[in-house]
Parts: sequence; C-alpha cells; structure tokens
Amino acid sequence: MSSAAIVGLRVVLVDDSLLVRDGLARILTEQGVKVVGVARSGTEALIEVQRHRPDVVVMDIRMPPSFTNEGVVAAEAIRRAVPSVGILVLAQDAERAHLGRLLGHSRRAIGYLLKDRLADWNQLSEALARIAAGGAAVDPVVVELLMRSGGESEHELGTLTDRERTVLALMAEGLANRGIAERMSVSVRTVEGHVAAVFGKLGLKDGDSENRRVMAVLEYLRAVPVDG
Repeated sequence: MSSAAIVGLRVVLVDDSLLVRDGLARILTEQGVKVVGVARSGTEALIEVQRHRPDVVVMDIRMPPSFTNEGVVAAEAIRRAVPSVGILVLAQDAERAHLGRLLGHSRRAIGYLLKDRLADWNQLSEALARIAAGGAAVDPVVVELLMRSGGESEHELGTLTDRERTVLALMAEGLANRGIAERMSVSVRTVEGHVAAVFGKLGLKDGDSENRRVMAVLEYLRAVPVDG
C-alpha cells in the first residue's frame, strides 16, 4: 500500500507532548495528509473531532490528568459522538483491558499500534489507510501478547479445530501463509485451507484478504475476558 492511499486524508492528532504532536504533524503533512486539528487532552480531542469531522483520529492512550486511560475514555466518547470516525491509538505497551474497551461491539475503523515498533513511515501509512477504509490495524506483537494472557469464551471460536486455532495464533504474529506453513511444517495449500476455514467459521466475508486476517484476530480478542 503506497503513501498515495492517504493523500488528502483528514486527521486530528491528540497527544499531550508538543514534540510528539508537532513531529507527527510534520511527517503526516509531508506525506499529503491534512492535519485539520490538534489536541492535548481527551476533552480537547472530542471538541476538535466534532468541529472538523476527520477521517481518522490519531491519539495517545495516556494523557492528562492521570495518564492512565484517558485516551480510551476519549476514544469511546468520540465514537459515540461521531460513529464514522476512525481511531488509531498509539500506545507505549499492550494493555488487554484498553484494547478490549476500544473494540467494544465493533471491529471497524480501529487501530492499536506500539509507538516503539513504528520502524518506518509505511507502517503508519498502511494503518491509516486501512482504518480510514473502515478496517482494522493491530500490531501483531500486541495481539500475540493479549492472546497468551487470556482465556477463551463460548463463541464462534469454539468451532475452530486445534489446527485452525494454531493458524489463527500465527496470523496474530503477523505471519503470512508461507511463514505459517514453515512454522507448522505443512504445505502452503494446507494453510490456505485452514485460513479459509477460520474466515468461514468467524463469518468473515470475501474481501480484502489482509484485512480479514486482522479481523479474524480481533474476533479472537473480543472473546477473551477483559478485566477492568
């Protein structure tokens, strides 16, 4: 996915750090993104979103005054006020309760990336484009950690075979079909069959294959009990 996919995208940036806000705004503007608003807190973020109706809000999780879950609370308020807006959270670490609340009852237009793992512009660009299109973007490391930390509920996931669960876990690590085949010591065709079965059992219709992979992982996370 090229940077051209986000040219003209309208974004509101939310971070209490002036350096982070200005630095991210400069990078996005250079790539053709329109930064239509900036905010330092959740309260300011809601005002900016309601004023500008952006395509995506890019926000930190920890903001004043307590630097705990203000970003999550703000994201929930933004989604209630402007349901169409995409939300990309940039976090320092993976927190299961935060991701569970962000997902809520929807799997659309949501992203959760780790700041320290944003190695290049393409990662952020692809995430923004996917979220703006109504998809999801979750760092595979985040997903892997969350999957390992939780249990499973009675859900569509209960219909998956052990092999299909293994494939889903490896998808969460960001592996493509060939990488999954190598890890499981099976053929790529076998993996393709398992992936198709996972999509079918989770009710993920035909479309963007990469996005369906993310959606499958998010479906798993939605079935994990969340504390708090």
